[in-house]
Amino acid sequence: MKKIVIASIATLALATASMAAVNGKACTSCHGADWSKKALGKSKNVAEMTHAEIATALKGYKAGTYGGPMKGLMKGQVGKYSDADLDAFAQTIGK
Repeated sequence: MKKIVIASIATLALATASMAAVNGKACTSCHGADWSKKALGKSKNVAEMTHAEIATALKGYKAGTYGGPMKGLMKGQVGKYSDADLDAFAQTIGK
């Protein structure tokens, strides 16, 4: 029984970790498949931002301390992710 409980906890932890990863496909509908589109004509061009700038922006949106007209929309998009998830995702896009 103890092994079943431990295995269940480990499985739950792995499932939670995999769900926490940022879904970049959700972002591309506004920012474009190559990140070069200004979302709704209002955002910066993500493809031209550095990894550090992207991480700062994403964490700022989450905290509500960054952004202009799309601040509220973006807060809802990134609020469910940890800062570590956002940092890791920022390393996969931009320059």
